Amino acid sequence: MAAAETPSKGSKASFVCAIATPMADKKQTKRIYKAVGKAVPAKALRRGVKEVQKALRKGETGLVVIAADISPLDVISHLPVYCEEQGVPYMFVKSKAELGESANTKRPTSCVLINTQKPWEGRSKADEVIEDAKKLIPGL
Repeated sequence: MAAAETPSKGSKASFVCAIATPMADKKQTKRIYKAVGKAVPAKALRRGVKEVQKALRKGETGLVVIAADISPLDVISHLPVYCEEQGVPYMFVKSKAELGESANTKRPTSCVLINTQKPWEGRSKADEVIEDAKKLIPGL
């Protein structure tokens, strides 16, 4: 680590992959985690790369949230391109552990899809986050 990259005391040093754009800031991250938490009891959430990719292939829409600390990168490298092809907005968050925790799972989660096709309680939070993501991704 270079001197500029040295973490300060009390802060967590975390790996962030090179393709992690658009990265959610702290405020957006908090809103994303709340939307994910609201989607769980409504059964409007798809967890994991295989399940998210299958849902996108079948035409589900919403917001794809991808963790930026995934290693190896090849596991998720195709998702942003696939989301753009399908016209689905996506955002990166820093931690797969926090993403898994907000999705009410014990395991870290690499990506989730918040499905907005059906109405559910708390969907307005997801719609706000989707609008933010669309502003950050050119061409959507």
